[in-house]
Amino acid sequence: MSECTHDCSSCSQNCGERTEPQSFLKELNPYSRVDKVIGVVSGKGGVGKSLVTSLLASEMQRRGHRCAVLDADITGPSIPKSFGITAKAMGTDEFLLPVTTHSGIQVMSINLILENETEPVVWRGPVIAGAVTQFWSDVLWQDVDYMFVDLPPGTGDVPLTVFQSLPIDGVVIVTTPQDLVGMIVAKAVRMAEMMNVPVLGLVENMSYFKCPDCGKEHAVFGESRVEAVGKEFGIEHFTRLPIDPVVAAMVDAGEVESVPGDQLAGLADYIEKGQKE
Repeated sequence: MSECTHDCSSCSQNCGERTEPQSFLKELNPYSRVDKVIGVVSGKGGVGKSLVTSLLASEMQRRGHRCAVLDADITGPSIPKSFGITAKAMGTDEFLLPVTTHSGIQVMSINLILENETEPVVWRGPVIAGAVTQFWSDVLWQDVDYMFVDLPPGTGDVPLTVFQSLPIDGVVIVTTPQDLVGMIVAKAVRMAEMMNVPVLGLVENMSYFKCPDCGKEHAVFGESRVEAVGKEFGIEHFTRLPIDPVVAAMVDAGEVESVPGDQLAGLADYIEKGQKE
C-alpha cells in the first residue's frame, strides 16, 4: 500500500481515516433568514449583469416577496446607484444592517461602507473574497424570500467563493448577442455544472433596438443566438432584453424599481415555479 496523501478524493482505499468532502458553506448569523439564493453571473464584463440583478429583484419585490441584493462585485459595485441609494450602511456590535430601497429591498454593497463611493478598492483576491463572505454572514438579512447575488464577471476567486460559501439555489447567466459570447457562456455554464448549481435562465441583453417610429427591431450587435445557445446547454428559460435608452436613463437616475417588469416576467415566473416545487 502506498503512503497516504490525505487526499481521499483520489484514493481507492477504504481506510478508517477516510472522511467526507469538506463543506465550505458559511453560516448566516442567528438573527437572519434567507430562503432562496440566486446568483447572477456572466463570463465577461459589460453585458448588463447588474441591470438584470436589479430588475429581477424589483420584479420579485413587486410580486410580494421580500427580496435582497448582495453586491459581490467588490471592485466594480453599481447596485447602489441603480437603486438611488445614498445612505451608508450602519452596524452594531453583532452585525451590519443592510440599506433598504424605496420598495423595501435589502441591499449590501461595498459602496455602502466606503467613506467615498468613488474610492477604488485595491485589494487582492483573498481579501475581496473575504468581504463577500462577510456580507453573507455578518449582515442582518431580515426574513428574505429571495436574495439575488450580483457576481463579478468571469470564473475567478469571487465567483468560486460565492459558489462554495453561499447556498446557491440556481444562477441566471447574462450575455450579449456577439458570437464570441457563445464561448463565454459555455465557461459560465461549465462552472455552474462543476459546482452542481442549476442554470435557471439565460438573458441576452442588448439583443435588439426597437425603432420608436416604425416599431422595427434592429439587431445592432448581431442576430440573436440566445435560443440556440439555450438549447445547446439545456437551459429551459431564455429571455431577450432590448437596448432601451429610457430604461438606461431610469437606471442612471437610480429609479430601477420604477422600470416595468414585463420583460423579465417570464424568468420571474420560472423562478417562482422552482420555489413551489
